[in-house]
Amino acid sequence: MKVATEFVGTFIFLFAISLAAIGGSPLAPLAIGGALMCMVYMGGHVSGGHYNPAVSFGALLAKKISIGNFIAYVIAQIVAGVAAFWLGWFVMGKTVAIQPGAEYTPIKALIVEVIFTMALVLVVLNTACSKKTEGKGFYGLAIGFTIVVAAITAGPISGGAFNPAVGIGATAIDVMKGGGSWENVYIPILGPLIGAGIASFFFQAQENSSA
Repeated sequence: MKVATEFVGTFIFLFAISLAAIGGSPLAPLAIGGALMCMVYMGGHVSGGHYNPAVSFGALLAKKISIGNFIAYVIAQIVAGVAAFWLGWFVMGKTVAIQPGAEYTPIKALIVEVIFTMALVLVVLNTACSKKTEGKGFYGLAIGFTIVVAAITAGPISGGAFNPAVGIGATAIDVMKGGGSWENVYIPILGPLIGAGIASFFFQAQENSSA
């Protein structure tokens, strides 16, 4: 049920991303963060509510999940991502490309993907995985609004993935249905994984701190 929860939560979250991104509403960041918040409350108590390979990677490094669960989670998340963006294309008739803004270089996009994924994973680990905050009910709100902040501030720079499943799913469908390119797909994969690694290291230092 953990893997199934990761699949369903990732699918609904990323389907919301695809519709919001294709639709171009100015409220898209709020819708995306709200979707994540809802899905975290839906499945956090079952699977941890990761819905993101970078979050799962951070949890693995922090010894919060096993290697077996990590592999199963990532497969479910990526498959769900491709399915969600395919359905977004089917409904909207368009695809969305996750790529740097026209005036920004790939290195700038990579930097913001690292920093804001680091922020996301730090919030997840500290609110949903730490014994110091165990039993608190605010984790979904905190996690969702981290993505709201990231999407508003960094989305125009990097494309606003902060999630390898978003980058892979959106790019795969854009290539297949919209004539897009795989050229920049490394940014929403590498950046979030680096950010998650840094977050896990810092989280473990926080956990070992007595103050």
